[in-house]
Amino acid sequence: MSALNTGSIDMRLISPDEIEQMISLWHEAGLPSKPGGRDTVESLREQLANDPDLFIGAFDRERMIGAIIGSDDGRKGWVNRLAVVPDKRRSGVASRLLERCEEALRRRGRQIICTLIENDNDYSERLFTSKGYKRENEIIYYAKRDADDI
Repeated sequence: MSALNTGSIDMRLISPDEIEQMISLWHEAGLPSKPGGRDTVESLREQLANDPDLFIGAFDRERMIGAIIGSDDGRKGWVNRLAVVPDKRRSGVASRLLERCEEALRRRGRQIICTLIENDNDYSERLFTSKGYKRENEIIYYAKRDADDI
């Protein structure tokens, strides 16, 4: 895996052995997760095996301080998970992770990149707006779940 050094922060692809560290990062960052379904270690390792270029981490020495997961539905690229630990926010880590994810999705031919943001996540809304994302007010999101934690 190649690493891009951005100051003291290394930006590189996440390995299967780092999935548990990524989940811990989500908890530290306050990012909601679905531990009974798509956010199990096994499920995430399977997704990583299919899309290794879309799991990108930011590391301060050995500590994962940020991570992003992208996905590709064949028509659009998606930013599904972007998290940075609280003590490293406002340092450009989220922006660099987003740029790396967008680059990976564009290499796959995606010209539309989307994200879903929780209603009360003002930080993410400001970040994505500052990066050129536009709110699509005419779309209403529906989900059918077999269980609440998936």
